Amino acid sequence: MAQGYETQAYELIQTFSEGEIRFYPQVMKVKTNNKSGFSSLFKYISGNNVQQQKIAMTTPVHMDKNTGKGNMEFVLPEKFNKDNTPLPLGNDVEVYQSEAGYFAAFKFSGYTNLKKEQMVIKKGKAFLMENNISYKDSPIVLVYNSPYAFFNRKNEILFPVYYSK
Repeated sequence: MAQGYETQAYELIQTFSEGEIRFYPQVMKVKTNNKSGFSSLFKYISGNNVQQQKIAMTTPVHMDKNTGKGNMEFVLPEKFNKDNTPLPLGNDVEVYQSEAGYFAAFKFSGYTNLKKEQMVIKKGKAFLMENNISYKDSPIVLVYNSPYAFFNRKNEILFPVYYSK
């Protein structure tokens, strides 16, 4: 748990000095790709959904900055599934079930910014190449802390990887 919030579950597969290989099971997520991403997602979990249901905030917030669209996603609490997840009102957010998969995770601290993200992505790609671990798609930025948390901030870069035990 980060800051008392439910945190997305995963299974730790392998640890390296530079990072980890993890298996993430399917979860329900809500995403948006508009400029006011956080605001739209926060409105959804605050009750701007068909059931007018308030939904607890979780961590991490997923951000795909490589598409140029500014995609942002919230993981919904574990109790939600395809059958009980409230549909959004309007078309600025989308609810979906993620695919299970393996990911390489690389941690970094402090406030995230493009320079830090690019540095961790570059190091992550080099590590994956050196260890013959193939990755797919764009890396994803994970942010675990509220913008108001100043100390002990946790962020990660995830690479979807091809992995077999």
